[in-house]
Order: sequence, then structure tokens, then C-alpha cells
Amino acid sequence: MSTIVGNETIAKVESRPIGRMAAYWTVTIILAFSITLSGIGQLMRYGGNVDLVTDIGFPLYVTNILGAWKLLGIIAIVMPGFPRLKEWAYSGILFLMTGAALSHAFANDYGEYGFHIILPLFYAALGIASWALRPKSRRL
Repeated sequence: MSTIVGNETIAKVESRPIGRMAAYWTVTIILAFSITLSGIGQLMRYGGNVDLVTDIGFPLYVTNILGAWKLLGIIAIVMPGFPRLKEWAYSGILFLMTGAALSHAFANDYGEYGFHIILPLFYAALGIASWALRPKSRRL
């Protein structure tokens, strides 16, 4: 960012608190890693992903839809530019994770120690934190 004063250009340093940037990238990397692994697991129908979906009454093809949207959402969040797309991706992560928690709760499928409710809500919280901490260059 620069300002022109008379015939001289004076450079202004955009102040970015390093702690906020570190917090943003830490939260965003944890979110991206977690959701990416989850999306890949759903697309490959790996581990307990089949049981997680079918035990609450959803058809198995839902794993393809959820897995694909998770990966596309994370790509949108971590790539530079496209601030409107990032807003949609953050919204999608929030809806997806709260929907997962509610689906498990309504189906009385809480998992061990409420894991099927707590984990998606934790991911939703990570998404909210990443959204709130994002730098100005990633905002509308």
C-alpha cells in the first residue's frame, strides 16, 4: 500500500499482528487437515465412514456428495483470492458440520462419549474461528 504526496511516493506498511496471522493459519491448517482426511475417507468409504452414514438412515451415496463438497470447500478456503467463494465455503463447512451433529443427535447415535456430536461441532467451531481470524485479503 502506498500514498502519493506531491511527487513522492511514501510506502505504508500494512500492519498485520503476527499473533493473529499465526492463529489464523494454525486454526485453518488444523481445519483443512481434518476436513480433508474426512472427505477422502468418505470418498473412499474408508473405516467407519460407511457405518456413520448408514446407521443414521442415509443412503451410502451420500458419502460421495459429502466427501466431494468437503474437499472443494477446503480448496476454496486455503487458496488465495476468491473472497466470495471463501464465504460460501465457510458457510458450507458450518452447515455440513452442524447438520452432521444434529443428524446423529436426532437418530440417537451419539457415539462413545458423544463423539458423533462433539467432533462435528468442534470442526464447526474451527471453521468459525478460521473465518473470524482471516486476514483482510481473504475478506469481501
